[in-house]
Amino acid sequence: YYHVFCPKCGSLMYPSNGKLKCKNCGHEKEKEGRTIKSKRKEKETVLVEDIPVSPTTKIECPECGNKKAYWILRQTRGADEPETRIYTCTKCGYRWREY
Repeated sequence: YYHVFCPKCGSLMYPSNGKLKCKNCGHEKEKEGRTIKSKRKEKETVLVEDIPVSPTTKIECPECGNKKAYWILRQTRGADEPETRIYTCTKCGYRWREY
């Protein structure tokens, strides 16, 4: 699930007649991705693949040698210890940690 924001005014866009429409300024744009209609609800769900949700950095993947990875910080130890940085390769999806 993801949200699409209007490029003109920044408001949330909603499905309307096979497109996405801004309720604030009326701007319309085509949907991207696959649309799945649920028979239980009168709503549409738009699935989009490969939307990056984490920042990227330049680091070499130990598995495939790719030079770019997504990263997140997690507190995996005690509060008095530093966070763990978890990387995911943008090419092969391999995950590794840096303490």
